[in-house]
Amino acid sequence: MSASLAARLEGGELLHLPARVTHARRGSIRHAFVYTVDYLLLDPERVRPRAFFSRNRFNLFALHDIDHGGARGAGQGADWARRVFASAGLEGTTVALMTQPRFLGYWFCPVSFWLALRGDDLLAVIAEVNNTFGQRHSYLCHHAGFAPIRAGDELTATKVFHVSPFQDVSGKYLFRFAISPAATAIAIHQIDGAEGLIATMHGDFATATPSRLLGAALKRPGGTIRVIVLIYWNALRLKLKGAGYRPLPPPPENEVSR
Repeated sequence: MSASLAARLEGGELLHLPARVTHARRGSIRHAFVYTVDYLLLDPERVRPRAFFSRNRFNLFALHDIDHGGARGAGQGADWARRVFASAGLEGTTVALMTQPRFLGYWFCPVSFWLALRGDDLLAVIAEVNNTFGQRHSYLCHHAGFAPIRAGDELTATKVFHVSPFQDVSGKYLFRFAISPAATAIAIHQIDGAEGLIATMHGDFATATPSRLLGAALKRPGGTIRVIVLIYWNALRLKLKGAGYRPLPPPPENEVSR
């Protein structure tokens, strides 16, 4: 019998996910795009370094604990995620992170996902959302009693965080997670009356060998630098379509919505 996803990650395995990301804005001004971006899935405290990847050290790709978990720029890594899960009543799981890593020292990831895994079962997710204004907020998603989250299940959260300057902080999110040892598919549907957004990401996992990491850098040069450029490019396209700009509101008082 093959090892579970949790066991593989606790054993230090690093998984690469070339994720096909789609955004489709609904309502009075429509806008859509599709790109492939590179995510990694790992246990941050057990992942093994390799050529082109390091933890808390400069490399082509790198994971730095201060980038995740808690206040933006002063993250506490997996310890923070464990505390959030424990405060909700969930302990004794493997805590994994799915995120875009730093590229040559530069980091920005619109949304990362902390996963609470038991074997191959996904019991809870923290969606860690960053905007381009230096702010962060996280949404904790789980079923009552932490029943496993299955493909097709919908988990709901009220939108409380400013993400796009072309959308109001109102409405709600519907999250769907389908995560297996072989692949992942995540959908986030933001509903706000006639307005809204559908964002998806999906792809197949593969062991992040040095050759695979180097290949990703060559196929999609710039890593997270490329991601921030694409964000501003699409913001310009929206502005030219007539989308109204919303000023930046203060962040939510609580760092996690439960």
